[in-house]
Amino acid sequence: MRKVFLRTLFRYYSFYTGGFVMFLLALAVAEYMGMPEHWIGWTFMTATVALYAGIGILSRTSDVDEFYVAGRRVPAVYNGMATGADWMSAASFIGLAGTLYQKGYDGLAFVMGWTGGYVLVALLLAPYLRKFGQFTIPDFMGARYGGEGGGNAARGIAVVGTILASFTYVTAQIFGVGIITSRFLGITFETGVFVGLGGILVCSFLGGMRAVTWTQVAQYIILIIAYLMPVVFMSYKVTNVPVPQLVYGEVMQKIAAREKEIMADPAQIEARDAYAARALAIETKLRQIDASGEQANVGEASRERWQREMREAQEKSRPLQPHGEAFPGETSAERDSARLNFLALTFCLMVGTAALPHVLMRYYTTPSVREARESVVWSLFFISLLYFTAPAYAVFAKYEVYSNLIGTSIADLPAWVASWAKVGLVAVEDINRDGILQLAELTLNPDVIVLATPEIAGLPYVVAGLVAAGGLAAALSTADGLLLTIANALSHDVYYKMINPAASTGRRITLAKSLLLVVALLAAWAASRRPDTILSMVAWAFSIAGSCFFPALVLGIFWKRATRQGAIAGMLVGMGLTLYYLLGVKFFGMPKWFDISDISAGIFGIPAGFLTIVVVSLLTPAPDATTQAMVEHVRYPVSRSGQP
Repeated sequence: MRKVFLRTLFRYYSFYTGGFVMFLLALAVAEYMGMPEHWIGWTFMTATVALYAGIGILSRTSDVDEFYVAGRRVPAVYNGMATGADWMSAASFIGLAGTLYQKGYDGLAFVMGWTGGYVLVALLLAPYLRKFGQFTIPDFMGARYGGEGGGNAARGIAVVGTILASFTYVTAQIFGVGIITSRFLGITFETGVFVGLGGILVCSFLGGMRAVTWTQVAQYIILIIAYLMPVVFMSYKVTNVPVPQLVYGEVMQKIAAREKEIMADPAQIEARDAYAARALAIETKLRQIDASGEQANVGEASRERWQREMREAQEKSRPLQPHGEAFPGETSAERDSARLNFLALTFCLMVGTAALPHVLMRYYTTPSVREARESVVWSLFFISLLYFTAPAYAVFAKYEVYSNLIGTSIADLPAWVASWAKVGLVAVEDINRDGILQLAELTLNPDVIVLATPEIAGLPYVVAGLVAAGGLAAALSTADGLLLTIANALSHDVYYKMINPAASTGRRITLAKSLLLVVALLAAWAASRRPDTILSMVAWAFSIAGSCFFPALVLGIFWKRATRQGAIAGMLVGMGLTLYYLLGVKFFGMPKWFDISDISAGIFGIPAGFLTIVVVSLLTPAPDATTQAMVEHVRYPVSRSGQP
């Protein structure tokens, strides 16, 4: 029976992949025959969303096991693909290569942290959570740290952590959807956010985890084709070798030579000096206002705008950071700070990966503990296809910009510059008034790099549409999983487990769908406010998840002595300290501790959570025999007889 199921899945997705390739070829021919670009954009967006909607409708269900955990019958390889799509969000697809483009070597912290996190998942969590069973991470917290009133307390804190981390993460995904739809459908960003929301809801609303899983497999196929195709084209164009992962080091040498030329160009120096003068003028104005006591007359909004302009001008006046230089800085203190932030971010992303509820939920869907382990390996394989390519993507994109854009006439800039400027992700300013574009005069938001690279490289527009469809698939797949995680936490853990244990199956699923809709609308509203770049928002979610869940999960599995009082205190202290630092530094001007960035706030909360759980557990009575027996049961991924 299982072999028949596997053969059926393989046949379906083989036909699907072949059909998608034929669809691409048909659009390429249509473009060659004169099909307008905006028609191509609409065709890609409409066709792919309709496809996902169709899978969602066909997978609709009212069965509790199917809705929450896809019936626990997802094979390891397909769960790996679904996890890969769930994982490779807008942050990975859109933001990762852009961050590597912007920060060079420093951006590798994201690659190392995210891939390393799956090692922690495989070794410390996935098989044990699958052995435990149930539906959600708060389920485990409630059972492991139970007792009189303790189950609900631990479960409730876990629900809060799930909502905070997942809501922050899903806001970033919907932000990515807004960027894609606004650019390729020609609508405003705010409208694009809510248009894309429809595509997100239609997959998860009807069929829960069952629909999300099979949709994510389809989305992975699209997003990986979309990610690889442009960089393969660019690699062949520049090096005559269509394997970018192997040859981008050669292109990095060309970039290093071009960087030296740009920095020595008198026009570039003139532009940097002009920005330095602008920053000094704004700083002088702000000091005069403070000295005269006229702050109230200026207005907070104007002051914030001037401060933002001053920071931007200061950034543009600095010397270019070489792409391949590790831990840059003009002084030893700056280099030490860069190194510390690199390590702190890598740590937070690793631990956060191993604690994200929407990722860990995927391992409840496999048929056995063994397949949970195998699906982690498959997840790493499918994710590595993109992560090994992202550094090459950044290098080839930078080479195209430095070689074909910098130094050209501003009057003759390609059309994509104006198109992305309308979305607010590209800006050009001729500050030295020479009519030639200098590097300092070009502003490229890192979120635009992947989406604009096909146009930057002069590839056919159908490739740009393909990349947009891939980015949309990445954002939609992760958003589906995140929204489902939040809705399940509220309907299953809060309503069913804590408020109304007698609730019927129909009532629970209806409530989950209603909550999913409400949360989606709130996240769309938050995304429309443009809170930050995609990657920054995602990094916040990792710190929140890591500080709230990782210490309690790991100690709950591997240390029988961990008590409910310790877990409750540890989750509160870890998550509270992380939020205090993140919000204080990012939004309230709080001085940094050890110069650590807000995106690495978990570096303080995670160790504090571990320490608090250990200390409080040793000061409180040991868990009862039933709880310790549950830990013993979970600790062995297979039973003594060798059966799952």
